[in-house]
Amino acid sequence: MRPVSYSRVRDVATAIATVTADAGAAYLAGGTTKVDMLRIYAEASQRLVDINDLPIDHIEVQPDGALRIGAMARMNDVAMAPLVMERFPVISEALVLGASAQLRNMASMGGNMLQRTRCTYFRDAEASCNKREPGSGCDALTGVNRGHAVLGTSKHCIATHPSDVAVALTALDAVIHVQNTGGHHAYPIDDFFLLPGGTPQREHPLNHGDLITAIEVPALPVGRNSLYLKVRDRESYEFALASAACALRLENGVVAEVRLALGGVATKPWRARRAERALLGQPATRESFARAAAEEMSDAVARPMNEFKIELAQRTMVRALETLAARGDVS
Repeated sequence: MRPVSYSRVRDVATAIATVTADAGAAYLAGGTTKVDMLRIYAEASQRLVDINDLPIDHIEVQPDGALRIGAMARMNDVAMAPLVMERFPVISEALVLGASAQLRNMASMGGNMLQRTRCTYFRDAEASCNKREPGSGCDALTGVNRGHAVLGTSKHCIATHPSDVAVALTALDAVIHVQNTGGHHAYPIDDFFLLPGGTPQREHPLNHGDLITAIEVPALPVGRNSLYLKVRDRESYEFALASAACALRLENGVVAEVRLALGGVATKPWRARRAERALLGQPATRESFARAAAEEMSDAVARPMNEFKIELAQRTMVRALETLAARGDVS
């Protein structure tokens, strides 16, 4: 492991100025993956700037009813917050299912948005990986790719996005708030996570020194009837083979409002807009749910080892929708 220097800051302006001024510097939040990235040479930071003392860890309701979650709020604190559990159970469930208790107590919400893929080729310094070394190729295309993406892929990368809570936040149209030396910026979450295309090394629009300060979830009454369903190889701590974040409102047994996003099957948290459009105005039946799920996955591109994910994703969507529909008309 290469030598790394360390410093600690206590206010946002100093943190941004410190990292911006040093091309080799990076923010250190919960640190649950940062050191791993340095060990495997997937990251070349020479200086870590500890931001754990920054006062951006609050969970609070905004005047317009939106829920603002500070970037340094710990995943477990957010998962257990009464405001979150009552208004957006899908967020709480995604956080609990996303990591072990030990990791949730350390990991920050902002850091979770920036965590790197668990693709084994990305984490193997001897493998070809366009994310780690642009232009080197992608060994996953012809290698062991059972856990890789079938949506949003390109000829340069098929790695899945690892976050669970980002899937829930995508379904809810969250906004990522960022600050840099030029001021404040806000990114709709579906624009924040980028498809790999020809530049898989660029996963988000942030530049060096940009700091996530908060995540804002709009006031959505439908969020109260929501859930996160995660399918994985084992019940204990494991990444998703397929997952669905869903919120549903029925009127007289008909879908009046629906929000749906997928994890474990795409290169970014995947908003299932095709399925949403197909469901609106339709009876809340298994047949309607299955048709919408099939429509969403119609453009999936699979390899022989991960072809099963297409049907698995459909089944996951149907089960999530059926579970919420069974609760009846919820206003």
